[in-house]
Amino acid sequence: MRSEDTNELPDLYQVIAENAPDAIKAGEIKNHFGRKVAIVSCDIAFRMRTSMSIYSFLIAVRSDGQQLMSDTGETTSHLMGMFYRTLRMVDNGIKPLYVFDGAPPKLKSGELAKRTARKAEATEAHEEAKETGTAEDIEKFSRRTVRVTREHNAECKKLLKLMGVPYIDAPTEAEAQCAVLARAGKVYAAASEDMDTLCFEAPILLRHLTFSEQRKEPIQEIHLSRVLEGMNMSREQFVDLCILLGCDYLEPIPKVGPNTALKLIREHGSLEKVVESIEKDPKKKYVMPESWPYQDARDLFLHPDVRSADHPDCDFKWESPDVEGLVDFLVKDKGFSEDRVRNAAARLQKNLKTAQQSRLEGFFKPVARTDEEKASLKRKHEEKLEEQKKRKKEEAKAKREAKAKPRGTA
Repeated sequence: MRSEDTNELPDLYQVIAENAPDAIKAGEIKNHFGRKVAIVSCDIAFRMRTSMSIYSFLIAVRSDGQQLMSDTGETTSHLMGMFYRTLRMVDNGIKPLYVFDGAPPKLKSGELAKRTARKAEATEAHEEAKETGTAEDIEKFSRRTVRVTREHNAECKKLLKLMGVPYIDAPTEAEAQCAVLARAGKVYAAASEDMDTLCFEAPILLRHLTFSEQRKEPIQEIHLSRVLEGMNMSREQFVDLCILLGCDYLEPIPKVGPNTALKLIREHGSLEKVVESIEKDPKKKYVMPESWPYQDARDLFLHPDVRSADHPDCDFKWESPDVEGLVDFLVKDKGFSEDRVRNAAARLQKNLKTAQQSRLEGFFKPVARTDEEKASLKRKHEEKLEEQKKRKKEEAKAKREAKAKPRGTA
């Protein structure tokens, strides 16, 4: 089940980690030197998606619990976050491309309405916390009331243009557009915190790429082909599993957790048969939500509204930064330090050129695994799963025995 304040599917990551561990690699940001990466951002006029870049900058880049502001009282947290974390990527040899969301699909309106209602509740709680709460409560509810505006969005696009970093606007879902670019080889991977990105057939998903350096989170690199191979699933079954876990379009079925969802898909093969089984179950172990249009959700994943990689709107290139433009915008208008902005611009100019160097993988094609290697990996994975099941049974048995002992006995 997804977190209230994020757009992530933590259960999906858990399922992949347990059943297809070979699909996930963790490493440092410098491991992606020389790669072009499409980063999911959000179009603020339509979306308030908490895990996307601009929102995350607004809630993370703060001072004494408050958003950073210029001398004239304008919020600058989003610009500070976008500027320095983009700079960090470029310093590490990554060439970022930002992809902004377009209008959300109609199916998403219910979920967006719920998020808006949660914002309203948080605003009320924040005001109450100011009167009676602790500093911790005030900070907590303050973060939940953050709203990204059309102006924030426009300012971030202006900043990227001045930095020489390209961006494109997606027709609808930015994740889907990133997946198209990655499949076509125009970028190495899609970078997002949203596990749903894999449902759009992004061959590689990078997570934690836009996190601050202070968080020291390793970059997670998830390969879709290895996910499907390790879980022995077709792409369609994988999408059905994600929907069953509770995707960005539909809430999960009550009481259906990650292990149950995986078991149901493996047992029945498709959501149609899962739903049929649930509805025919005389014990009514699970109850379907009143409205649960999973076919529509599946169609949005399998046939999203995207532009082809060779579409003119998907052309992009990195350019030299407009140093004086950056100074005018960030220093004169927003109160940034001129020395820091000029130093950062010099680093941008230098490192974007350095990142042109090709990685070795550009010269050598990766060698595909042999059938023997695949069989060996599958055997090791199955052995690991059996060990985990055995350990869980032993732990459960120990707990039952401990409960059965009379109180006071050793």
